[in-house]
Amino acid sequence: MDNKNKRTRAAIYCRVSTEEQDAGKQEFICKEYCQRNNFEVFKVYKDIISGKTTSRPEFNQMLEDMRQLKFRVIMVTKLDRIGRSLQHLLSLFEEFNRKGINFIAATQNIDTSSAGGKLQMQILGAFAEFERNIISERTKEGMIRAIGVGKRGKDKKPRNNKGYIERYRGGAKKSFFGTPINLSK
Repeated sequence: MDNKNKRTRAAIYCRVSTEEQDAGKQEFICKEYCQRNNFEVFKVYKDIISGKTTSRPEFNQMLEDMRQLKFRVIMVTKLDRIGRSLQHLLSLFEEFNRKGINFIAATQNIDTSSAGGKLQMQILGAFAEFERNIISERTKEGMIRAIGVGKRGKDKKPRNNKGYIERYRGGAKKSFFGTPINLSK
């Protein structure tokens, strides 16, 4: 086979955050993109893990395969599938660049083989990190609200305040260890 007919090999990376989500749609979109653009799919890597986690089993395997130059393109549906920290994304793209690996986000028209694609990737990476920070802030605010109304954790069950009530029963204040507290001093 001569070089004119040789197809570029692409690795597809799909990630979902929970078991309830399905990466099938991401895989379909990327495979369809590969078919339209004459890429050969080397392998599909799938993780079920948060995007803020930088070490992911299939992602790590894809990076190892990339370092061995088993493919020339890494493809995802959206930039946030590969990571949500701008610092992490920039270090990844620096390594991709050193290895001559192009990155494509199929639904966002990002293709790092062009200067415009590289700029767009950096801008979207900053927004992905911003979105992750907003989600984290909302989660923390929700946890504080839950504690304020007497709930805790994922189960949202009311707390058992029995010990607190018994210590203050009948107006006689007691310490945590059950000894009376003299407040007249």
